Amino acid sequence: MDGRPKHRVLVLNRLWQAVNIVAAPRAFSLLFQEHACVIHCDDSGYMVYGIDEWLLYSEENPARHEGDHIHTVRLKIRVPKILLLKSYDRLPVKEIRFTRQNLFERDGYVCQYCGDLFGPRELNLDHVIPRERGGRTTWENITTSCQRCNSRKANRLPHEAGMRLLRKPRRPSWRPFVSVAARDRLDDAWTHFLHLSHNGR
Repeated sequence: MDGRPKHRVLVLNRLWQAVNIVAAPRAFSLLFQEHACVIHCDDSGYMVYGIDEWLLYSEENPARHEGDHIHTVRLKIRVPKILLLKSYDRLPVKEIRFTRQNLFERDGYVCQYCGDLFGPRELNLDHVIPRERGGRTTWENITTSCQRCNSRKANRLPHEAGMRLLRKPRRPSWRPFVSVAARDRLDDAWTHFLHLSHNGR
C-alpha cells in the first residue's frame, strides 16, 4: 500500500471520543487486524463498517479524488477519515504545560475581552488580577488579550477599566492532541468529534 503522509485518520475510542490521529498505514493495520471499524459520514448520518464491508463499499463507491484512496496489488481502497476502536475506552492523559502557545490554544486565539480572533503575534497574556495586586501567573489568572485591549486594561481589574471577560480563565482538563493552530488542516468530518475536546479546554 502506498499510504502517503498526507493521509491522516482520526481515531476514536469505543465511547466515540477522539484519542489519536494516525497515518493511513497504521489505520489499515488496525482495520485488517479487526481492532477498529470505519465510521463514515454521509447525508443519512454515521455508518459503521468492518473491514470486509469497507472493502465492498470502496468497490461500489470509488473515491472522487485520486489522492483519497490507496492501491494494493488487487484493490483500490478508500482511505477512511475516522476509525472507531472496538475495545479501548480511555482518553489520553497528558500534563498540560503552562506556556504562551497553550494559553492561546485554550482560548482559541480569541481576545477574551473584545472577542476578536487574532494571530499569535497580535496577542498578549493578561493578568486578570494585576501582579501589583497580588495576581499570580497561573491558568486561573491569565487570559488572552489583543494588544489594544491589553493597553486599555493596563494594571487595573477588568471592571475598573469598564471591560468584561468572555469567560473566566481556568486550567484545561486535558490538552487536545490536535493543535488549535493546525485547525486549517483538519478534515471537516472530524469537527463533530473534536468539538467537545476544544470546548473542554
